Amino acid sequence: MSKKNSSVNLKNNFKDFQDLTNIFLNFKNKLDSINKKKYLVAVSGGPDSLALVALTNEYKNSKKVKFHYVLVDHNIRKNSHQEAKKVGSILKKKKIDLKIILNKKKILRNIQSEARNIRYDILKNYCLKNRITTILTAHNLEDQVETFFIRLSRGSGLKGLSAMKPLRKIDSKLTLCRPLLDVRKNFLIRISKNTFGKYIKDPSNKDEKYLRTKIRNLKKPLENSGVKYEQIFKSIQNLSFSRSTLDNYFEKIFKKLINVRNNQVKINFKKFNKLNNDVKIALINQSIKKIKKNYYDLRSRKVENLIKNLSRNNFKKSTLGGCIFFKKDSNLCLKQEKL
Repeated sequence: MSKKNSSVNLKNNFKDFQDLTNIFLNFKNKLDSINKKKYLVAVSGGPDSLALVALTNEYKNSKKVKFHYVLVDHNIRKNSHQEAKKVGSILKKKKIDLKIILNKKKILRNIQSEARNIRYDILKNYCLKNRITTILTAHNLEDQVETFFIRLSRGSGLKGLSAMKPLRKIDSKLTLCRPLLDVRKNFLIRISKNTFGKYIKDPSNKDEKYLRTKIRNLKKPLENSGVKYEQIFKSIQNLSFSRSTLDNYFEKIFKKLINVRNNQVKINFKKFNKLNNDVKIALINQSIKKIKKNYYDLRSRKVENLIKNLSRNNFKKSTLGGCIFFKKDSNLCLKQEKL
């Protein structure tokens, strides 16, 4: 579809024609480069995810592709199921079908973290059943900057501070794509309003018991002081370029030191001890992912505590990330913890 034709199609959906057309063309180029016939779109009902729904629905005018729209209802809040059905009704008015999947696992602690992990597990299973290899999420520029500040507050190194990647492998068969990482939230709000007329407000986004909410509330005073989110985003991009070089280095280290067999990881402990702390942290996280198939790294502080314990002469075993760490012969070993 040419720029001219795309503008004509979008003119009926968006009032602020030029800015939003440019966002769509940028979005279209990203999906064209991925070039898949099927995608899963993770939906929440907020303005970001509804903007993603609007953009994917518009994309179908330019290319023959199927989008599966999926919402995971964690049933944590009292009215979550009613909210999910409301999102379904909003999309149905645009002839878009929404699949609502109810999470049946109880979430008792680390609510946001556990909910995120469970959500990805559910989405992964859906993709497997429907032969989908790419998940689209609506993470945006503000999400990226908030993630940067969260990791900065936790003492993250280069890998953590480079924040989220636009494209990342979840496993050998599934890729996570964040095509809106360079788009500001106010544009996504306008897209969702102009397309659907409304969106769902998640009350947890204003709950200050969550660190992300506290950081989100810093946005206005920071920008009023001249600390612009676009500039922070550029710094994150620069860090990500350095991270790519570092990732290549890590991959070579992983192949030399990590041996996976019979659902157990063995690490050459003598060589492990010669590594610097950042590489040790990366190697521990990578080893846990080999066992648990986790997507996100653990917090650096927890991994650092394990590394300190490993250096003690009386170390016998320790647990971290659902794995048991122990020494055997000249190796550091880990296997899945039995529940």
